[in-house]
Amino acid sequence: MDIAIMTFLIILEIYFLAGLVFGLFFIFSAKHIDPLMGESKKVVRILLFPGVVATWPFLIKRLFENKNS
Repeated sequence: MDIAIMTFLIILEIYFLAGLVFGLFFIFSAKHIDPLMGESKKVVRILLFPGVVATWPFLIKRLFENKNS
């Protein structure tokens, strides 16, 4: 049971760290998805950061699809 818990925690940690890295990249590149984000205040981006960290797998595809357009 301890191995299962440790494995889950390691996977959760990797997910969180990947989310942090992507979140930092995303808050500066979000204007590619929504042009109004380029005009938004820094406070708005800071407030969006936790949500981006939690949902990064859903946002990564959308960011790179729109960036190539």
